[in-house]
Amino acid sequence: MDDLKIGVIAAGGRGRLAKHAHKPGEGSRITAICDIDTEKLAQLKEDYGSDVRATTDYREMLEADLDAIFVCSPDFLHEEHALAALDKGVPVYLEKPMAISVESCDRILRKAREHGDRLFVGHNMRYMNIIRKMKELIDHDEIGEVKAVWCRHFISYGGDAYFRDWHADRRYSTGLLLQKGAHDIDLIHWFAGAYTKRVSAFGRLSVYDQVPRLKPGENTDTRWDKAHWPPRDLQGFHPVVDVEDQNVVNLELANGVLASYLQCHFTPDACRNYTIIGTKGRLENIGDRPDCPIFIWNRRTDTYNMVGDKVFRGEKVGNTGHGGADGLIVDNFVQFARGGDAVGSSMHDARMAVAAGCMATESLRAGGAPRDVPALPV
Repeated sequence: MDDLKIGVIAAGGRGRLAKHAHKPGEGSRITAICDIDTEKLAQLKEDYGSDVRATTDYREMLEADLDAIFVCSPDFLHEEHALAALDKGVPVYLEKPMAISVESCDRILRKAREHGDRLFVGHNMRYMNIIRKMKELIDHDEIGEVKAVWCRHFISYGGDAYFRDWHADRRYSTGLLLQKGAHDIDLIHWFAGAYTKRVSAFGRLSVYDQVPRLKPGENTDTRWDKAHWPPRDLQGFHPVVDVEDQNVVNLELANGVLASYLQCHFTPDACRNYTIIGTKGRLENIGDRPDCPIFIWNRRTDTYNMVGDKVFRGEKVGNTGHGGADGLIVDNFVQFARGGDAVGSSMHDARMAVAAGCMATESLRAGGAPRDVPALPV
């Protein structure tokens, strides 16, 4: 079996996950990379080998002989890079979120249709063992028919990760309800078995509008550091900060399931907590690490039972990033590039997560006015 020849756009940031596809002699290898950071590019060329084609221009990279392409650039460049990569006529891995507007997503979908639907979107949380275990328990009728899904997302590192660069500027991210929330909205859809049709949201910039910002031309130390606390004592934020640091969203899904998503970027701890309520019980996880507990309550007690009636855990996996999910999703993309199926989010799932996030952001900036979510294009 010949190795697939793979190119990576924006190889030095999130594109580093493509290293899991670099297995010369085992079916795939990275042969071309692009990044505007020349220092990262030089280091990656050493990592991948002197014969890898390295450039700062993605157009030049796309001229190489390639069998598959990773697009891992910042969100606001996804449409441009995805359309160009799809025109190459090879399978494309597009990092989530698909894009920062519904219109951009639909243009990408149309281009993918032109080229045989060989688009794979990187919603890696569907590959996390604990998330798969929760979905398995739901599908095995442990809590009956799903009627409600709630998600609380505590983000201790929000200031470091999202307010020091382009994420903080709504022109480039739309908002963190989309950029960060696309993961969770996609999982709400997956757990409930339907897409969102209507949303109402509230959000606010509550804390991080009071943190000193960089002056034009200044650089910032973007390392995540537990010593960066409390939130108002942080330094060196992006010159433009106009995205909300907390959001509350209510979602009505097409099958009647009601859902909610709460997100806060200035909490002291980090945790994703899902509660799924069905006609025969309730399921809840504490954290999203592979071996975190999943509790199920399916007996009436009229009091709060902290340990649940049943307890499950995901399985520990290798450390390939995001609880082992990065390695798994890249392996699936390589299989997809050889003609196999994607086992995670489809490109339609990814579009609907963006659509719900965009409409929720529009709602919160309109004082909570409900918004209908545009259906998939015919």
